Amino acid sequence: MRPAVTPLALLCAALLVGCANLAPDYARPELPVPATVDRQTPASAPAADITGQLEWRRLVAEERLQRAIELALTNNRDLRIAALNIEKARAQYQIEDAARYPALNATASGNSARYEGSITRKYSVGVGITSYEIDFFGRIANLRDAALQDFLATESTQRSVRTSLIAEVSNAWLTLASNQSLLKLARDTLESREATLELTRKQQALGGTSRLTVAQAQASTESARGDVANYVALVDKARNALDLLAGTTVPTELLPSAANGGVADTVALVDVPVGLSSSVLLQRPDIVSAEHTLIGSYADIGAARAAFFPSITLTGTLGTASSSLSNLFDAGTRAWSFIPTLTLPIFNAGKLSAALSVAEKTRDVQIATYEKTIQTAFREVADALAERRTLNDRLGAQKAEVDAYATSLRLATERYRSGADSYLNVLDSQRSLYTAQKSLITLQLTEQSNRISLFKALGGG
Repeated sequence: MRPAVTPLALLCAALLVGCANLAPDYARPELPVPATVDRQTPASAPAADITGQLEWRRLVAEERLQRAIELALTNNRDLRIAALNIEKARAQYQIEDAARYPALNATASGNSARYEGSITRKYSVGVGITSYEIDFFGRIANLRDAALQDFLATESTQRSVRTSLIAEVSNAWLTLASNQSLLKLARDTLESREATLELTRKQQALGGTSRLTVAQAQASTESARGDVANYVALVDKARNALDLLAGTTVPTELLPSAANGGVADTVALVDVPVGLSSSVLLQRPDIVSAEHTLIGSYADIGAARAAFFPSITLTGTLGTASSSLSNLFDAGTRAWSFIPTLTLPIFNAGKLSAALSVAEKTRDVQIATYEKTIQTAFREVADALAERRTLNDRLGAQKAEVDAYATSLRLATERYRSGADSYLNVLDSQRSLYTAQKSLITLQLTEQSNRISLFKALGGG
């Protein structure tokens, strides 16, 4: 005797059927950049693991800056938005993933009708599935994979936002420190020039110098006073920028102080091995995100191809039915229904072909986007390394220039006081020394910012 074929048995058989995946095979594009991150050196070894150096707590030597970064990681709104986008992408993936399984629904219904003087009634309760699609050609699986890649891309984007935030907070903190140093220099210069102006006025009153010298000293003093006002504003703006990045007011005890020696040695230097392979860039979160988006576009092609093939959906219920509500669960009231539906696209005015073309062109766009992201990353690393090669020499030269102008000012002052030279030479030496000192502070900021740029360009920790 042949066993009865039940709807449940048919459903199980359908679920066990293997599915065809029509998505094209993914192959990572070749790196569209030179073999090493520094184009001036040949490749000497595979990509070194420099992840440990890119851990930001190892990079930041200043404890106050570390705590300011932690504050920003907790309160920054851009990072919070990125985290919420991850949750949104995760939920979207769960929606697509749920389509792989049949949804069971409990139903209850009652129906009354009158026809030619008689009334008929029907009541039923049951459990069933509605329009469950058997994924023979991988349409649902590819939609799920595309949603998964979107989730992973969003997660990598959040890492990128986090790395950028660490770099931006560090730069803002260092900029504030640099502006405070410039303000201190301007105030010290103003104090010195005010003392010189007062002394010059006394000498003029005694007939020891001319009104021209007094006017020159006063002009130099007012110039320094204007610089003080300018740097006060720059310090306030830098603090506002730091507060915005932190997402809250940064406590005073976490701010830099001009008395602590400026910005030197606040951030450690990432040691990039000679001949480091460019493949190290593949760990950058923006490149990881771009690759996940690219992989997802392959899955979209698979879903678009599957739309050309027949789709089979199942609808079925199992329960009881009766014309009397009181007899609904009596023996003999068992009922079931099983409705398979096959849909084959015949004519759609080119809609499916256009959808496939869109998916394929989107894939091509994502390939170009992925390659451009790698090229941008390479340029950022190469630029940071190019600047790094000259910074030590520039700092050494700038310090020597400050020392030379300090000597020049001392000698010019001695010659003026002995009557061997005019006050104009003193003013020239003052301006030159002041300009050289400002340039040194700015260059120290550039050197520290370069270290942060290299950390960010290599992908952060």
